[in-house]
Amino acid sequence: MSASNATAAPLAAGFQDPVHDAQGCFRAIMNAMARPGTRQAINAGNLKPPVPLTQVTAAIALTLFDYDTPIWLDKPLMASDAVKTFLRFHTGCPIITEPVEAAFALISTPESMIPLASFNQGSAEYPDRSTTVILSGQDFGSHPAVTFSGPGIKDTVSFASGPVPPVFWDQVIANNRQFPRGIDLVFAGQDALCALPRSTRILKAEV
Repeated sequence: MSASNATAAPLAAGFQDPVHDAQGCFRAIMNAMARPGTRQAINAGNLKPPVPLTQVTAAIALTLFDYDTPIWLDKPLMASDAVKTFLRFHTGCPIITEPVEAAFALISTPESMIPLASFNQGSAEYPDRSTTVILSGQDFGSHPAVTFSGPGIKDTVSFASGPVPPVFWDQVIANNRQFPRGIDLVFAGQDALCALPRSTRILKAEV
């Protein structure tokens, strides 16, 4: 980044209390993965990340990313030098251009995101090397619901989130049929997150 860009705006601060804030966010992410479709509160009010990075998405990034986790950003995030500087400074993560090489992917405009099959699906030998895709700006309210079942769910749970592409849930169903391969999903809302591991079974409502 040039000197003129570097002085254009101060670097956004990270966690106020890095150890405890990251621990709280990590617990929320783990609880969300263990209980698919349940909403886990995130207190990220002290974070003021550069747009289009949201507070909750930034909190997830500061918790999970490090120098050993290659990150893929969608076009609006990749176009922001401030976002890339923020992530690199606070986490040390390498930012890459090929989604199939990513450990994590940040999606700021989920409604126009690339297909889930574009990301690393893991292999039979190393299914844990698949990409975790984080969808930003999610609203857990007025969207068509799907039904989850499987590990961590007593019977079934109804889940709704958006914006997502029209073909999104069909892609997720195809993804999760690959289990133990396939990507994991994190839905980042305004003050909470939900997760959908690849072990979960999804049923769309009959139209």
